[in-house]
Amino acid sequence: MKLNTDLADYAVIKSSEKGVTYSEARLQAQQEMGVLLKNGEPEPAIITMTGGLAMRISYKGGLVFGYTNAMDRRSIDELIDKLIKQAKAGIMLFRRPINFSKQDVSIAKWEAEERERMENLNYETLLAKAVTLDRICKSLLVKQRIISIESNIEEKYFVNSEGTMIRSRVPRASFFGIITAHSEGNVVQRVLQHGEVGGIEAFERMNVGEKISKEVKIMARILDKSVKIEEGKRNVVVSPEIAGIMAHESVGHPSEADRILGREAAQAGESYIGKDEMGIKIGSEEACVSDDPTIPHSYGFYLFDDEGVGASKRVLLNRGRISEFLHNRETSAEYGTTSNASARASAYDREPIIRMANTYVEPGDADPQELLAETKDGVYIKSFMEWNIDDRRLNQRYVGHEAYIIKNGAVGLPIRNLVLEVNTPTLWSSLERRANDLEYNSATCGKGDPEQGIPVWTGGPHLKFGQLMITHR
Repeated sequence: MKLNTDLADYAVIKSSEKGVTYSEARLQAQQEMGVLLKNGEPEPAIITMTGGLAMRISYKGGLVFGYTNAMDRRSIDELIDKLIKQAKAGIMLFRRPINFSKQDVSIAKWEAEERERMENLNYETLLAKAVTLDRICKSLLVKQRIISIESNIEEKYFVNSEGTMIRSRVPRASFFGIITAHSEGNVVQRVLQHGEVGGIEAFERMNVGEKISKEVKIMARILDKSVKIEEGKRNVVVSPEIAGIMAHESVGHPSEADRILGREAAQAGESYIGKDEMGIKIGSEEACVSDDPTIPHSYGFYLFDDEGVGASKRVLLNRGRISEFLHNRETSAEYGTTSNASARASAYDREPIIRMANTYVEPGDADPQELLAETKDGVYIKSFMEWNIDDRRLNQRYVGHEAYIIKNGAVGLPIRNLVLEVNTPTLWSSLERRANDLEYNSATCGKGDPEQGIPVWTGGPHLKFGQLMITHR
């Protein structure tokens, strides 16, 4: 893909000549190819190329956003004039001027590691991969299956009136599947998602075939052997999959500064954390959660965000205390700090907003088997069927897919439709031990209006919680 960087440079220079106090331009292009199979039958191929130029300008404290996919100077001029007009009209609507934090000027070109260029992947090869995965899914019990496999190449060029210029390239490989199994009137369904950044080799690195094979066997066991248990409080051990979704939903989202300031309330919800509650204690000493965009090959990988700020690890929860918010340049200015590179946009026609990247519970020093062995009467939740959480990210509910009885340290029969219901302070205050086996899972995180689905990893080690309420769906 070829980005006409001269147009972005022109947009910033031209808008500055017209008196704006700040301007930025972001060229963003995406090339996507995908295969979708329903019960082994291919749907029409997914082959798309999209791209355009986004701009934000600040005029007398008013910040406005716009975009165009007409790549010529006349269209850029029209966009600039439109944005300035909108900014002037909106000045009276702002209760206070919008300011940006002072950040280092950066000039950089970065690319995700890629051994075999994603452009070299053809549709026939991708289709063959999907067919192979579909065959692995097939069994006497699996009645319906949806298999989707995609490649994506994202290129960006960001420039602003402060002198920052960033060029980037991120190729991604992804898999999504829904497998439904039936037996004697019982139904069990598993939704699978895997994604990594890298070249064609990323498809092999994800090892989806082996993971699907295990899932099909697990589903058969759930249908054949699962039981219900008496409701009540029990010790709970959870896998990295459950640890990751807990961290993402009950720590990551409420740490987004736009939620904390009430600016996402109508679009994506609020936060139980107040504006001046940095350092509040919501968990035990074992509760440690971070977010790191710079993990190599991670689905949420980036080195600079969509405001041109260099990325680094963010420590959100440290020994049970809220220790860092996710900031963009606007919210960090309001807090009197600097941005920690949390601004992301899913496409050229979306404004960058505060997002997570790869959110996970930090590993501890215990062996995972120790957590199970020391549990006398409890449950082990290994994967989830569904989860729910309220707008303030306070009350949450996890329905187990693969879950087991633990009796005297031994993992026993699978439990059908186990439900863990808990609020955030109770959950993290009950955390007793962390294992050392940090693992990640892929997800698409939704936020914003218009909706922006972005790639992320969730993760953690095995965790052991004290007495938590277990019920059934």
